[in-house]
Amino acid sequence: MFLFRWLWKNMKGCRGIYIVALFITLICQSMYILTPYFTQQITDTFIVNENAAENLQNHSDTLIAMLFAMVGFTLLRGILQYSGNLMYEHSSQKLIYNVRKVLFDNIEKQDAAFYNIYRTGDIMTRVTGDLEMVRHSVAWIIKTMLECVVLFSVSLIFFFSIDWLMALCLIALTPVIMFITWLFKRRVGPMYVELRERLSIMNTAAEENISGNRVIKAFAREDHEMKRFDECSKAYSTANKNAAFMWLKFFPYLEITAQALSVVMLVCGGLFVIGGRISFGEYTAFSGLIWTLSNPMRTLGNIVNDLQRFTASANKIIEVYYGSPRILTRSDAVDKPERFEGRVEFEHVSFSYGKTKVLDDVSFEVNPGETVVIMGETGSGKTTLIDLIPRIYDVESGAVKVDGINVTNLKLEQLRGNIGVATQDVLLYSDTIDGNICFGDTSMSEEDVQKYAKAADADGFIQRLSDGYNTIVGERGVGLSGGQKQRISLARALAVKPAILILDDTTSAVDLETEKHIQDALNSLDFQCTKIIVAQRISTSRNADKIIVIKDGKILEQGTHDELITQNGYYREVYELQK
Repeated sequence: MFLFRWLWKNMKGCRGIYIVALFITLICQSMYILTPYFTQQITDTFIVNENAAENLQNHSDTLIAMLFAMVGFTLLRGILQYSGNLMYEHSSQKLIYNVRKVLFDNIEKQDAAFYNIYRTGDIMTRVTGDLEMVRHSVAWIIKTMLECVVLFSVSLIFFFSIDWLMALCLIALTPVIMFITWLFKRRVGPMYVELRERLSIMNTAAEENISGNRVIKAFAREDHEMKRFDECSKAYSTANKNAAFMWLKFFPYLEITAQALSVVMLVCGGLFVIGGRISFGEYTAFSGLIWTLSNPMRTLGNIVNDLQRFTASANKIIEVYYGSPRILTRSDAVDKPERFEGRVEFEHVSFSYGKTKVLDDVSFEVNPGETVVIMGETGSGKTTLIDLIPRIYDVESGAVKVDGINVTNLKLEQLRGNIGVATQDVLLYSDTIDGNICFGDTSMSEEDVQKYAKAADADGFIQRLSDGYNTIVGERGVGLSGGQKQRISLARALAVKPAILILDDTTSAVDLETEKHIQDALNSLDFQCTKIIVAQRISTSRNADKIIVIKDGKILEQGTHDELITQNGYYREVYELQK
């Protein structure tokens, strides 16, 4: 019932239409008894009655009225069914729009930890295939369930109104149908959970291969990846077959039981007509409506089949739909609408990924406008350290402060709006270069876009492209070199005029001349900006106000270039290697 309450909650804006559609379904299914009713009256009055000829002569107008009523009600039912189907489709599409919007909004707000758990292919499956199954359920499964219940109930009432014993004979097989359906539900439920998981794995494999196509080609691993995807596809196909064959295993029993109603109809109905218990017209009415009992029974298996798929898909959606990020703006957060000064403080900060300690009792201070370089071996915790400033992660203990305020007490939008980030692993969107640079401020003028591109030493190569700043960048920046992507990423970070600029090895893929140009540009920005730079080049750290060396999550060394090269530590070793 929870799933149906969830559906109803998300049908806001179309509930009235959906209720009307359900009411139309109720009317249409009830109208199916009208034709057999008129058939019974015509048969008993104008065909098999001993006064049939006299009735036909004296009451021909009644016969004509009944025939026109049969045709009229059939046309009316067809029009109502068509209108109801349009309403179901409208309601289901509106529902999916509402769910998809909330789902995507919630995915966007999730913490980085969320993306460490959920694979991209799995998330895509939830937003596409699983949602389509939910739409199908609203548009067809619920409708079909109501059709079966109403049709079966109305027909049963009609049958009992004619002859109770004949009606009992016809529904004698119903418990058998119910038992077979219950067994099927128990067996097929886990199979659809497995099927859903196999689909997610296959989609993940496809997404990774498409996005990593260059790497696959570079290592000549096409055959290996095609084989791996084929294995995923076969596993999904096998899971699909298992679920389908399970339905086919039970289908003959359901079909035979449903068809047995026709045998009951022939035997019992024939005996009752011969014995005079029911008239030939009443037998005709029973015969004309026997399908209203067999079809719902036969359809019951399909409904259970689809409901199991719906349950598996809906549960996956709800898992993310109601997922709450841990990093949120507190209700008592400090409102700081003005531009930040850019002071950053780490006070005894520790952080772990699960049981793995990454940062341990880290403390340092960066004054507004200063440039600080973070250095250290791979895996020492440099990227994690800078991720704590915009609250990509929250500290385990200690405090990270910006302008003297703990970042957990600042509004997330205001905090991150004052921070510009450029990472080594650059993500560019399938948009123009202009659109990528002004991503943080879409109202930016072309002149400003070019100004920040020049600051990142990107204007030169952009101007040489066929469409300049209007050049469409391929997915994730395919078609651009690593250095070009890094420079566009830096321009994007500068374009928001951040109070705090975080650069995570952003110039690792550019040559020394380009790096020198970027450093000069960073030192002559037309706005005050605190710069925190993760780097391994001495050319980057040489003129920094402070250099912090991290090792095993702890601050190993701290000072200026001149101070650290006099010590026989990590920085001195790097300096000697790069001289």
